[in-house]
Amino acid sequence: MKNIIVVAGGTGNLGKKIIHALLERGAEVRAVVRTTTDLAKVNMLEKLGAIVLKANMLHVEEVSKACKGASCVVSALNGLRNVIIDTQKVLLDAAVEAGVPRFIPSDYSLDFTKFSYGENRNLDWRREFHEFLDKTSISATTIFNGAFADLLTGQMPLILFKQKLVLYWGNADHRLCFTSIADTAAYTANAALDPSAPRFLRIAGDQLSPREIQKVATEVSGEKFRLFRTGGLGMLSALIKIARTLAPAENEIFPAWQGMQYMRNMIDERAKLNQVDNERYPVMHWTTVRDVLSMHLDLIKNSISEKGV
Repeated sequence: MKNIIVVAGGTGNLGKKIIHALLERGAEVRAVVRTTTDLAKVNMLEKLGAIVLKANMLHVEEVSKACKGASCVVSALNGLRNVIIDTQKVLLDAAVEAGVPRFIPSDYSLDFTKFSYGENRNLDWRREFHEFLDKTSISATTIFNGAFADLLTGQMPLILFKQKLVLYWGNADHRLCFTSIADTAAYTANAALDPSAPRFLRIAGDQLSPREIQKVATEVSGEKFRLFRTGGLGMLSALIKIARTLAPAENEIFPAWQGMQYMRNMIDERAKLNQVDNERYPVMHWTTVRDVLSMHLDLIKNSISEKGV
């Protein structure tokens, strides 16, 4: 008999990869989507092999029907407070009502249990959701993965490829935790199929300091990358306040100051992982920062080559 796993947020990048990983492991996947979800996205999930069920994500009864008989509900929902708290709470209540034994919340971040309210808006919402989650009878598993390694080649202002710079705040030897989106999805799939998974699982595909990243970037590219210190923790905190005042963008999921808050958390000593749970599922193959940079630079070289032709 197949394990039935319900996934919410499956139309997003991480959610789609979780569904793919679950299907690869032989699970039956029910992807719960909003009634207004675009048909092309529904077709995409169905082509993967998921059973797509549309539901009003504000009605516990409707979502509960989709959860009946499932062994785990996985949330990959992403959004503002109304999604992370309100919609996800409906999903949680539906799972409990349907008698689902396990729930994986949409955390996928650094370990915010070590931080306090007010240090990171998006993580505060996830911490607040845990207050509801921990009051239920359901067995929950949170996965902490640091930062998505994929962001190193774009959204995260850490490596400037054109300028051959590696920027950092604070200590150049403080190690940062990175896990690729694909690895996070694969690990989540393993955890969803693991009835003995604990409350918290901490993973890191790679742990490198800015100095080590600078060395890897130099080796992979064959060109000299330099370290550039942009300031300390205090300066970054001050800049966050200024940025949030001048450009609040509170209705955006990832305004500029939110990314700065995450970077501040990452360079904090509290973010260090003294122990990881990578070996819990030995079948995992971990993507390193070297792998991510190599793939990125290969894409750039291929693009230049094609344009030259």
